[in-house]
Amino acid sequence: MQLKAAVSGGEPVPVWLADAVRRSWKIDLAGRPAAGTVLIRATGPYKISRATWELNLGCDYDCVMCYLGEKRFEGLDMAGKRRLLEVMTEAGVIWLQMTGGEPLIDPDFPAAYRYAHELGMQVEVLSNGSRLHKDHVLELLVELPPSKMSLSVYGATADTYDTVTRNRGAFERFSAGLDKAIGAGLNLDLSLIITRQNAHEIDAMRVWAKRLGLPFREYANLSPTIHGTAEPLPSQSPEHLTSRAPFTGCPAGVTFFHADPFGRGSICKVSREPNIDLIAEGTDGLARLGSIAESLMLRTGGCNGCKLSDSCRVCRPMAKVFQEAKAPLHHYCQHGMKETA
Repeated sequence: MQLKAAVSGGEPVPVWLADAVRRSWKIDLAGRPAAGTVLIRATGPYKISRATWELNLGCDYDCVMCYLGEKRFEGLDMAGKRRLLEVMTEAGVIWLQMTGGEPLIDPDFPAAYRYAHELGMQVEVLSNGSRLHKDHVLELLVELPPSKMSLSVYGATADTYDTVTRNRGAFERFSAGLDKAIGAGLNLDLSLIITRQNAHEIDAMRVWAKRLGLPFREYANLSPTIHGTAEPLPSQSPEHLTSRAPFTGCPAGVTFFHADPFGRGSICKVSREPNIDLIAEGTDGLARLGSIAESLMLRTGGCNGCKLSDSCRVCRPMAKVFQEAKAPLHHYCQHGMKETA
């Protein structure tokens, strides 16, 4: 409220903000007018503050465990992307996760990324890091640093990395880009993707991340494709599977939503239908997301009436894609865990 008053009243940046900016970013705002220095965002009509956005489903890798299935490079043109970002802003989105496919290979990524910053969003980028070695990509990210950049790691050696991604030279490009991004001071973390093909290198992947001084997380529980097919599941490393915490609820469709490359809004990446055409309906369409989320979270089909539902470890949408893929119960259900114990 103080900032809003300072902007509208032609006052300078408040001292407390100038002090914080100086400490955090070594930028001197003392005496500068608040108007033109601080962007005041209007309050959105919903509780929504976060969104994920697939710029496209195309990718320069062909990973053995990819959950996207067929990775077709298609979606909105730049005018549509700008409109989608404006709808997100009107809805109240502050934190935007830009992903794909591989977002950095989208020719519209630089313009879309820059526009998201101009609209006052904190942007997280999920990437395979294959383009970070290119100067024009790194220069953009240095000029407008992402709030966070999460990079997937698929192995600790070229042979393994290139086998998982089915892309010769991928490890060399990733390693070069990673070193450049660290040198540029970007806020990075690593996602160590564990599969049957690279599980023998998990200790080396951990050592690599620790040597670089980067935070990292590990992902071993693979899921079916978004189309409900089982192609990724054979790449799962059984000995590295982790037990998910009991599912006690989710804010999907209430405080955040997902947008696909065509601007269709859904509650999350997993549950993509029903969806809302955000380009045609705009912010008003998001008013339906809460009721959509409530209906999709109900235990139905093979889970209806399950006596273990109170301690179930997966949400209903995730269970649905496993069931559609005819996956073994032990991949997602406690009944299957009891059978294999």
